[in-house]
Amino acid sequence: MPSQPPPPTPAGDPDEVPGLEAHQAWRAFAYLLSGPLVYGGLGWLLDGWFGTEFLLPVGIVGGMGLSLYLIWFRYGTH
Repeated sequence: MPSQPPPPTPAGDPDEVPGLEAHQAWRAFAYLLSGPLVYGGLGWLLDGWFGTEFLLPVGIVGGMGLSLYLIWFRYGTH
């Protein structure tokens, strides 16, 4: 059974891959959503556990800050 040739790769600059910018934009959007959700959820759980009311907003703001830092580190330092 003959093996199939590998799919053709686009020639030229790797940044010119079709759909790459859209993929990066969706990834950045996912980072912006997931950071506050994860750390806000963690703050909400800790608020319930410790009986406090300030960890949810701290988690949301901290998660947003970490998300922005991650986006800057991944895409802004090239």
